[in-house]
Amino acid sequence: MSTVRLTVVDRHGTVSFLGPGHVIKMLTAACSRNPTTVNELLDYAAPYDSDFVETVRTGLAIFDEHNTPENSSAFHSVATMLSPERLPPFRVIDELTRTLSLQPVGVGLVLYNLEARRIVQLVNRYGELLRQDRGRIRRGGEPTRFLYAYRLPDDWRILP
Repeated sequence: MSTVRLTVVDRHGTVSFLGPGHVIKMLTAACSRNPTTVNELLDYAAPYDSDFVETVRTGLAIFDEHNTPENSSAFHSVATMLSPERLPPFRVIDELTRTLSLQPVGVGLVLYNLEARRIVQLVNRYGELLRQDRGRIRRGGEPTRFLYAYRLPDDWRILP
């Protein structure tokens, strides 16, 4: 599978998670609806791959249950045991999580800045990201015959 690190910045902070390459396009499609928070972004992405979105939400809930900005030792333990390509979803709350959130894995690292309305492809070896495109809806992790289409509003920028 072509794994990519996806890091999302909103006014409340930053989250980071891994996903298959197709999620790059899926989150871009969700951005076409102008989300302002990570939760909105995930809500808008859910129709395209609800299982993936649920995995991210569950991972963030587990992170929140065991970590705080004052004590992130639980995540630090996980980060020392797992390779960067296997880390669960996490919030950026300290220097280690910031460093990991900016570390490419597999086919790359794409940063979605919801406040600035920018999608920054720090490393993208998966495929060209377009302002207007379509993708395949997935169920149970498998592609279906159904497609979704999107067009980013003019105030969104895609950076190389």
